Amino acid sequence: MKASDLFIKCLENEGVEYIFGIPGEENTDLIDSLIDSNIQFVVVHHEQAAAFMADVYGRLTGKPGVCLATLGPGATNLLTGIGDAYLDYSPVVAITGQAGLERIHKQSHQYIDIIGVFEEVTKWSQQIRVPHTIPEIVRKAFKKAVLEKPGAVHIELPEDIASMDTEGEPIPVTKVPLYLPDEEEIKKAAAAINEAKRPIILAGNGVIRDKAAGALRKFAEDNNIPVVNTFMAKGVLSSDHPLTLYTVGIQAKDYVLCGFDIADLIITVGYDIVEYLPKYWNDEAMNKIIHIDSLPAEVDGYYPLQSELVGNIKKTLEALNPHIEQKELCSKIKQLKTQLVEKLHASDDTSGSPIIPQRILADLKRAEKGEAIVISDVGAHKLWIARMYQPEKPNHTIISNGFATMGIAVPGAIAAKLAHPDKPVVAVTGDGGFLMNGVELATAKRLGISFTVVIFHDEKYGLIEWKQLNKFNRTNAIEFTDPNFLQFAESFGVKGIKVTHSDELLPALEEAISSNEIVLIDVDVDYSENEKLSKTLGDYICKL
Repeated sequence: MKASDLFIKCLENEGVEYIFGIPGEENTDLIDSLIDSNIQFVVVHHEQAAAFMADVYGRLTGKPGVCLATLGPGATNLLTGIGDAYLDYSPVVAITGQAGLERIHKQSHQYIDIIGVFEEVTKWSQQIRVPHTIPEIVRKAFKKAVLEKPGAVHIELPEDIASMDTEGEPIPVTKVPLYLPDEEEIKKAAAAINEAKRPIILAGNGVIRDKAAGALRKFAEDNNIPVVNTFMAKGVLSSDHPLTLYTVGIQAKDYVLCGFDIADLIITVGYDIVEYLPKYWNDEAMNKIIHIDSLPAEVDGYYPLQSELVGNIKKTLEALNPHIEQKELCSKIKQLKTQLVEKLHASDDTSGSPIIPQRILADLKRAEKGEAIVISDVGAHKLWIARMYQPEKPNHTIISNGFATMGIAVPGAIAAKLAHPDKPVVAVTGDGGFLMNGVELATAKRLGISFTVVIFHDEKYGLIEWKQLNKFNRTNAIEFTDPNFLQFAESFGVKGIKVTHSDELLPALEEAISSNEIVLIDVDVDYSENEKLSKTLGDYICKL
């Protein structure tokens, strides 16, 4: 068979359902080999969007998302999305074409060393040099992509190798082994937890990846230990759970950090340092840490370890739980929870035009009823979502955090809908982020899928304005001009709704989310709330 045919057989063996990408001259053999495959090739309009789709697909399914580009500029266009998958630990396999091996030793049209370029943002970057190695390389790539901590890998298939004749069969897929910490280390951690009077749990992205939310909830409930989650661990406890203290991650003294000020031991579960540096929540390194994760802890001066439990998070929590003595929930934690609820919901019903971010998110929560997968783009709205938006289920709010990449929302919504076609999906984005990949509405329309896009419209790079005002008390180079978003949507056959007043918002959201089509909601946002929040957090004092 042709080498490209064997490559596709290996992808089928890995259970690949979708490849997101753009065809090019150097990957024509691979594209041709897909004709008789059950793998669906999703043609996009920019390779960055293809990488974002693979990234979000990987996060939501736990299976590697796959993206494809040609050599040179097509390959480098993937880099932003691949970097996002790398720092947010999302399993992705990126495939790129390349010039024939006979011309890569010299200056050549569109040739650059893509293997070297990708090495900085992948767990593994490998060129196929002889066709009979394809089964081994593909199997290794998919295995490395899902091994903890997951991430992006890259395979380069030169055009002359792709067209060669070869023989071979895919290598069988085996389950990833589960590891458990040593029994003595479990007893050591249990002793430290039992000795503590006011322990607190910091739940991170690994809880989602290991599907350990249920085990974490049982561990917290059985032992009366409050839980704080990072941006990427939203939903590990429902928003009304008595033990949730909601979300940390803003690089300011938010009120939820009072829980860490009160604590005498912090149990991190599935926490990735890239999510939220320890200096922001353990700034004097006062509290000892129990580290529960799939890998040993990163060395950090603000992360003093009492014990490390390294292994499968779900199994580790189940093994640790019987050794823990139930505690009385600290009265100060109860007070903090009451204060947090009041602070986070104080502006839910604020009326006006333009609309404050808190009201937009409160109405979105009312409209989606805890069922939607919400994809957040990056911008000022991301910080409001991260701080205030509390999903009811794990893996239902997707935030680009480690790489914090603008432009992810619309491609991410497409991937989310393909991964979970029965779920409502909402892309929340600023106007700046939307214009980066809004053209992928054409891709969504062609696929016949439905989701809602909510644009926070202010004709500025609002997050940068926020940062500039905080630092310099003035702004520069942040404003731009938007198109008419309703006409933009209409040009793709997408329905658009303009919202200028808070009274119009909830009906528009309910209509869009219940619809079986793509609906774009253009919302005029009042970002004067950004500065108010900065001043409020600047005055943070834990008074409990």
